[in-house]
Amino acid sequence: MRAPADRQLDRALGRRLWRMTGLAAVAGLAWAARDVPAQLGGRLTGARAERAARSPRFRDGTFHNPASTRTMVADPGRNLLKELVLGKQKRRPDSAVPLLRPEERQLSGDAAHTELGIVWYGHASTLVEIEGERVLLDPVWSDRCSPSALVGPRRIHQPPVRLDELPRLTAIVISHDHYDHLDMATVQGLTAHQSAPFLVPLGVGAHLERWGVPDERIVELDWSERHELGGLTITATPAQHFSGRGLRRDGTLWSSWVIAGAHRKVFYTGDSGYFDGYAAIGAEHGPFDVTLMQIGAYDRAWPSIHMFPEEAVTAHLDLRGGLFVPVHWATFNLALHDWSEPVDRLWAEAKARDVRLAVPRPGERVVVDDPPPVDGWWQAVA
Repeated sequence: MRAPADRQLDRALGRRLWRMTGLAAVAGLAWAARDVPAQLGGRLTGARAERAARSPRFRDGTFHNPASTRTMVADPGRNLLKELVLGKQKRRPDSAVPLLRPEERQLSGDAAHTELGIVWYGHASTLVEIEGERVLLDPVWSDRCSPSALVGPRRIHQPPVRLDELPRLTAIVISHDHYDHLDMATVQGLTAHQSAPFLVPLGVGAHLERWGVPDERIVELDWSERHELGGLTITATPAQHFSGRGLRRDGTLWSSWVIAGAHRKVFYTGDSGYFDGYAAIGAEHGPFDVTLMQIGAYDRAWPSIHMFPEEAVTAHLDLRGGLFVPVHWATFNLALHDWSEPVDRLWAEAKARDVRLAVPRPGERVVVDDPPPVDGWWQAVA
């Protein structure tokens, strides 16, 4: 039997160890959360706030969609939290998503001016190669789309290339400030490795400024405003969505985008519900050689802000699109549907409505005039 003094020493050591463990846990949490305030981004102040206030979309301190929308719709009898934890949807593939490393192409002659290429890196991150220029859309290279390194949706597959392996960019275009479209670490990496300007909707420049992007590399646009560079005209166009990186909503604008050269045109939805604005964009800016359309992360609980795959096909036709390339799926688990459901539904709808479709693997380059046939590659891993 141990002596009372020994037992007292054990208890004292146990209390000290418990305190040390607690302090270590607190220190670990503090270390993991050290970047959270910066991740939240900046606030509209000064000239940036004054410009936002002049926008037709800005009133009562926030930006608004043209029509009244709700980010969430009540669904009596449905428990979304329970479904998230215990739902039977298959939200991750069984095996690894196949990745390809795109080869940088050196084009000459007519091809340099007319060939249109798309490289999808996963989720919404996409490279548009148009008339010798390169435009990167919504780049997210971080492991999580979250303000925290410990919690939040984690990548299902890695980026096909490192950020510093990207070719020289003409422009970096951001659709809105949600974490799966605007990532602080990626922005800072692109600021260091590239010289291209960031084209963003009104207000998003406040985030970039806080993260160290030089003011001369920030171009903020309202809907219908355009910016010309490298022979391209890049125009911010409407979308039906919302914004926010913390508790405050809609302090920055959200956009779709038109990328137009002398001969070729590309449309990118960003995030959006289906709305009649697509027909108006198609009438003003179309037809488009290719549309990059959001197809994933939908649910009947938020039908106004993310399109269902069938709606995306309708929007593509409204836009007078040529080739349809789906984005916003496969990389992050952001909704309650099966991992492969968006593209399965899209493929069926595209066939039913005679829409030209390309479904690349992450990293696969699509030549818009000669796209690869749809081969159902995702079904082998789902």
